[in-house]
Amino acid sequence: MLSADDPLPLMPSRVLIAGVTGSGKTTLARRLGAAWGLRHVEIDGLFHGPDWTPRPEFLDDVRAFAATDRWVTEWQYTSKGTDEIMTPRAELAIWLDYPFPLARRRLVRRTVSRRLLRTRLWNGNVEPALWTRAAWTGENDILRWQRETRHKWEERMPLIAAQHPHLIIVRLRHPREAERWLRAQEEGASTAPPKRRSRER
Repeated sequence: MLSADDPLPLMPSRVLIAGVTGSGKTTLARRLGAAWGLRHVEIDGLFHGPDWTPRPEFLDDVRAFAATDRWVTEWQYTSKGTDEIMTPRAELAIWLDYPFPLARRRLVRRTVSRRLLRTRLWNGNVEPALWTRAAWTGENDILRWQRETRHKWEERMPLIAAQHPHLIIVRLRHPREAERWLRAQEEGASTAPPKRRSRER
């Protein structure tokens, strides 16, 4: 398992980003996709249909993008069957293993902002209004979900590393580490020689 200061042994083409809810997986995926020229597939957008209904095509869509050559996505919905599809194809996993209080503050800010501003998310969905009881109960209690899954990746990563020895894993323990690592990738991409286009035959 690599740290923020370890060089990558190769330039990955397929990347998974793991971390507790609210740690910043999507933001990192977007920036890394831009730096490396990877297609960012926001997996929440594949899962949630109108009115928060799970899309029946979800796993078919995951199979379709996972079969392509260059992508980055959030490592989510593992209980729905995404592990068996994405993990064998991925070359790099980035684990945002941040202190829980920090991830908690980030999630609270994001949740309050989305619900106060009525932000439209995937397929037109909007989270419950901030001032309603439904916003913080049942399936909408995202703070409870974060608390209950806070140790998920700590428990899973050793097993994943053993089962998928091809997978490079980078563990980033704080946003400062993530920023330092990402800037190194962005600078490396900007100074890399342009790829030669193969001639059509």
